[in-house]
Amino acid sequence: MASPTRAALHAAWREHIGPVWKSRLAAGGGAVGVGLFAWFFANAADEAQHLFAGMTQAWPYAPLIVTPAGFVLLAWLTRRYAPLARGSGIPQIIAAARHVDNGRTGGLVSIRTGAFKTFATLGALLVGGSVGREGPTVQLGASIMVATHRLLRVPVNGAVIIAGGAAGVAAAFNTPIAGVAFALEELASAYEQRMTLLVMAAVVIAGLVPLSLAGDYVYFGVVREVVSGVKALPIALVVGVVGGVAGGLFSRISLRLLAAGSPLGRRPMLTALVCGLVVAAIGVLTGLTWGTGYEAARTLVEGESQPFWFAPAKFVSTLASSLSGAPGGVFAPSLSVGAGLGGLMSNLFPDDSRSAIVLLGMIAYFVGVVRAPLTAVVIISEMTANRGMILPLFAAAVVADVAARLVCKQRLYHGLAQTFTPPRPEPEPTAKKDAPDAAPGAG
Repeated sequence: MASPTRAALHAAWREHIGPVWKSRLAAGGGAVGVGLFAWFFANAADEAQHLFAGMTQAWPYAPLIVTPAGFVLLAWLTRRYAPLARGSGIPQIIAAARHVDNGRTGGLVSIRTGAFKTFATLGALLVGGSVGREGPTVQLGASIMVATHRLLRVPVNGAVIIAGGAAGVAAAFNTPIAGVAFALEELASAYEQRMTLLVMAAVVIAGLVPLSLAGDYVYFGVVREVVSGVKALPIALVVGVVGGVAGGLFSRISLRLLAAGSPLGRRPMLTALVCGLVVAAIGVLTGLTWGTGYEAARTLVEGESQPFWFAPAKFVSTLASSLSGAPGGVFAPSLSVGAGLGGLMSNLFPDDSRSAIVLLGMIAYFVGVVRAPLTAVVIISEMTANRGMILPLFAAAVVADVAARLVCKQRLYHGLAQTFTPPRPEPEPTAKKDAPDAAPGAG
């Protein structure tokens, strides 16, 4: 017969110690999984873009057939096999966190949906879509975190979903602090819960995994140039207004055309075909609007120039890719559009640093689209290792947020999250006499 002490220890393990360690193991294991996936996805996305670039060099007009056909195929596959994988991925996480307490995630954070989204996003890049991988990384990051918790039989709540999504941001951009900011500002705002240690730990671990595999890197290189003092404020004001209005316009058009009941939804295959033709035509004419747009943005951040039409061309190409129904994010393309906008506006201030104004344009347009000023400032600062522009970046972000709100009152991701709201479970019949009168399929 077990001694009272031994029985007490077993009880303490079952009720207190065991659940705590299982929760920590689930969070840590999930975060490592997110980091490994983000590293794999980043390399696969780069390879997909290189393959497409090789095709366009060999056959410059091939995208006029490949891109529309690819968009139609991806839209059909998504609607047929994984309708919850369409679009960015961040609205799905907001919707899942909002309804998790009611048990209504509805596959939004399933491994199947996340895996489909991963390969479909690679497919979109492979056919020249102007999409990013960060939003998909957020969705699969949350899916991985949820899967590890369910595997270890640890309860899944909103903090688990938020932690997985934030870990995806940290690992995708190699920006751990931005992951925390994104969890606070964008994801957690859809789920009224204070930030927990789970979120912080997941973000740090997921950010360290790709760092250990790929080394300490910054996407746009180290930018030392700044616009300092009072001189930066009028520049931040002008760039913030223009970038915020442009980003707000992108959100307004997207929300209107992607809303439930939109004409685009009634002819999805035709929509995908037309959007693919638009993306292909712009890409063939310009040669600069394919894929994430990182390379074009990098040249602008480094002080070089792009044609004046780069920003509007990338804007239209990204919008068409987003409306096509194919999976893919808007994070990276938005930074690219913002860089082009900043490069264009640097002509208004010829005596000031072009690179610094490009950074202001990036943050202004990005905030205009996603309406997350704190996240934007942290992401730009970490992606360029630039600390000297913090105050001008904040000024441009705040101005852009106000300007975008005047154009589009609803935030993009939160508005799109409403289209992913899981259905309420049908109630059980309460009385036998009601059963024969119920119409088939009612409810």
